[in-house]
Amino acid sequence: MALSLRLGDTRAMVEVVRADDRRALGERLQADRYNATYALAQLDDDAWPEAEFYLSSTPNGVALVCHSRGGLGYATTLAGPSDGVRAILGLHPGFPTTFAIADPDHVEALETTYTFRQITRMTRMLVTRESFRPSNRPAQPMLGAHVQLLNRLYNAEGDPTHYRREHIAEGCYWGVVDNERLVAVAGTHAIGRTHGIAILGNVFTHPRFRGRGHATTATSAVTAALLEQVDEVVLSVDPENAPAVHAYQKLGYRQVGEIIEASATRHTGTLITALRRWAARRRGPGGEREVVST
Repeated sequence: MALSLRLGDTRAMVEVVRADDRRALGERLQADRYNATYALAQLDDDAWPEAEFYLSSTPNGVALVCHSRGGLGYATTLAGPSDGVRAILGLHPGFPTTFAIADPDHVEALETTYTFRQITRMTRMLVTRESFRPSNRPAQPMLGAHVQLLNRLYNAEGDPTHYRREHIAEGCYWGVVDNERLVAVAGTHAIGRTHGIAILGNVFTHPRFRGRGHATTATSAVTAALLEQVDEVVLSVDPENAPAVHAYQKLGYRQVGEIIEASATRHTGTLITALRRWAARRRGPGGEREVVST
């Protein structure tokens, strides 16, 4: 599909295409490997059927939007120039509710399609086998059979979670036990074995057991387990959370970028989106290519 945008004083045709060549998508995503890791993980065989990829070529470069279902639930990952991202979302806004992962300069493009409860700017950090400095404190692997214990821990501050056995079994979760009680856990958002990178997340410590290094211990255990499967592990952390940043640095993580994360609700009506697509297909050269005039 192609979208006509006004760039400066000229009009340009911006082509937007549904992409299904996993090798080409992998090559494109290498330019945004650390910020768009979640989209890269969707190229694995098990995740691929649950993802839709769109590419948009603009004078500023090639943009990408990935709508997917997975460990985060519904997710939307953006990469590349914001004008191309905006063009894609105008025709393919994705799920009614989603978790958006994007670069900071994508905020305006996202706001054309979604409303947010909150947009959080996060620091993206990376560790490799060479830089990893593990903790020597004990942790234990979490299995699917531990799902009730994990949900109880994650619910400790009143925010309900509903992990299922398969979430734990398919991911990588490790916990810390204090006085025979599970008090801290870390896990994964996605594991991209094809391209050798994973996202660590879901780090949580029970409020009464914080400040004892338990989260660092759990994070170290998950990192060690992931680095047996992939070459690189990334995570996101609030840059204002100095203790967490310091703990990750002690484990060998370093900053490699900035991203935004947001729970998003689509505000473009289903009928309006359908009409846009219908109009675009009538003008396009056929197949998956469409032309939209703005």
